[in-house]
Amino acid sequence: MFKRSFRSNASREAVDSAHRVDKSARLMKRSGGTSGTAGSVRDPQKLSKLQRSLSHVEDVRMAGVSQKSLAPSPIVTITVGQEGRLFAAHEDVLCQSPFFEVLCRGQYLEAQSKRIALPEEEAEVFSAVLEYLYKGDYYPRLLHNKHRNSWELEDSTPRRTPHASPNPTENGGGRAASSPHTPSAVEATVYLPSEGQHLLRDTVVYCAAERYGLEELKRLALRKQGLQSGIDVATILRSAQYCYAHTPDSDSRLRAHYLALIIRCRKTFKRSGTMQAEMERGGEGGKLFFDLFVALCNHLDDVIESSNSRTPKTI
Repeated sequence: MFKRSFRSNASREAVDSAHRVDKSARLMKRSGGTSGTAGSVRDPQKLSKLQRSLSHVEDVRMAGVSQKSLAPSPIVTITVGQEGRLFAAHEDVLCQSPFFEVLCRGQYLEAQSKRIALPEEEAEVFSAVLEYLYKGDYYPRLLHNKHRNSWELEDSTPRRTPHASPNPTENGGGRAASSPHTPSAVEATVYLPSEGQHLLRDTVVYCAAERYGLEELKRLALRKQGLQSGIDVATILRSAQYCYAHTPDSDSRLRAHYLALIIRCRKTFKRSGTMQAEMERGGEGGKLFFDLFVALCNHLDDVIESSNSRTPKTI
């Protein structure tokens, strides 16, 4: 027992001694009393030199970042339409659109002059797209009315459209809205020389956003169009046809908007000579579709009246 105890005490003393030696060595290295790596790093002069070097590297790096952030984006010139109307825009602004990013980041149509040609685009439509890319909206802007807790268009003041008639059965078979007043002093349509007629501005902007891959602009244009009213049947039908011609079959927003609009205003469209003429223009099949449309409207009206009446209606 005595031997084992002595050996244990001796072992503990040896470990304590080694620990004290190691701790002393570390303390000497910290104070710079020994040579080696630790002593060289802790040397005041070398440490100060290292700090100055790191500060210089950081200053250079920050200067590079600052210069990069302040560096102006190249200017791109865009020629629009058959008349070649000129627009200028910063490259990084245009590259918000996947369509323009492919042109800008890839190979320019005219690499030396940084010029892009859009001969099939309408100048007024492209102007609205460019305004959106810079400002996040296009005129008339979408504003929130805090008092009414509703959305409205900029410069929205009631006025009577010059060609509007108080009688909803006139002017091409009636208007889509029950009121002859439009909600905005801003013209809701835009004339497209390529189409040779006026179309709803927001529909045209929506289709342009589809071409340029701007999903947020599509949502914005659709919301604005939902605030329009008092549009004549002929304009709605032309705009709907333009929508179908310039959107893919997978589009479930603007096309659905037009379908819902026509169904909601079915009484006006049913008695519209304009709608009948548009559908009959396609030949004998067009007349069939128009008759089917009227029949569906009559059936839907009967169903609604029957459900609202207290006694079941016999059809």
